[in-house]
Amino acid sequence: HTIVLTGLAGLVAGACSMATGEYVSVSSQNELILAEVDKERLELEHHPHAEQAELAGMLRARGVSAATAKQAAAEISEYPDKALAVHALEELGVDPAELPSPAVAAGASLMSFAIGAVIPLFPYLIGLNVLAVALGLAAVAAVAGGGLAARLAGRPFWRGAIRQLLLGAAAVAITYGIGAAVGHVAG
Repeated sequence: HTIVLTGLAGLVAGACSMATGEYVSVSSQNELILAEVDKERLELEHHPHAEQAELAGMLRARGVSAATAKQAAAEISEYPDKALAVHALEELGVDPAELPSPAVAAGASLMSFAIGAVIPLFPYLIGLNVLAVALGLAAVAAVAGGGLAARLAGRPFWRGAIRQLLLGAAAVAITYGIGAAVGHVAG
């Protein structure tokens, strides 16, 4: 009962903490990007000729001929929103219209954490009070999750699987060590 109660409390606290952190992180990143885009917008408004020349230079750097770059920069600059989008993409590496959603990132983080946390808790939820089963399920999940993430990134399955298993084992060891130390001091 104690393991289930503390496990569920940890799951909820951890999932909410991860979601909140992800939301704040993505929101802050988006705000910083939009602040840079606003600076670029002001540059386009106050120094349109310099910005048009800068755009032509960017096109030249991509291998476009001088005459074509100058003409393309002039045509793009006729439409302030398009000019801003091109400058943001070239200078900042972002498309301001396609920034990540903080809510989606938070939801994904919350669900990922909750699923990961419920795996070792599952045996206890069904009444099986065996630590080895919980650790085994957590190890299998770490191997599968790490391996799958590696494959999706085009890396070898075993590399991601081993990395995730070792990181998970380190987290378990640290958590156990802290629990043992606190239990020893409190006992």
